[in-house]
Amino acid sequence: MAPAAASGGSTLPSGFSVFTTFPNLLFVLEFVFGGLVWILIASSLVPIPLVQGWVMFVSVFCFVATTTLLILYIIGAHGGETSWVTLDSAYHCIAALFYLSASVLEALATIYMQDGFTFKYYHENISAVVFSYVATLLYVVHAVFSLIRWKSS
Repeated sequence: MAPAAASGGSTLPSGFSVFTTFPNLLFVLEFVFGGLVWILIASSLVPIPLVQGWVMFVSVFCFVATTTLLILYIIGAHGGETSWVTLDSAYHCIAALFYLSASVLEALATIYMQDGFTFKYYHENISAVVFSYVATLLYVVHAVFSLIRWKSS
């Protein structure tokens, strides 16, 4: 493993070194917490369907895009090109903004459903909000370190 890749330098890792470099190690956590948000939103009842639709879109989009990027990095599709560093930075900035908006809307919908819905759905939505904010934090941290890598490339 190159020292630049280990310290968040300007190169993207390929192969299984993706799992040993920061911020690329965050792909796994984004995958896990994004999947949890997707599962919890899909199984819960939200009083405002438009909010549930946006949160589902964000969680599914980010889950699929993160999985796709992870697989492309593992197979080395980037070939060391700097345009992939730009793509990585842009994607994580957009994902962070999307997840922040989805988290805020889901929290608002959960506050509105405090009275009048069953206890089970309320707790599922609380869990979805917590995991959504964790996913937001992961995407923000990944975006910051991707921007640092982009600037140094």
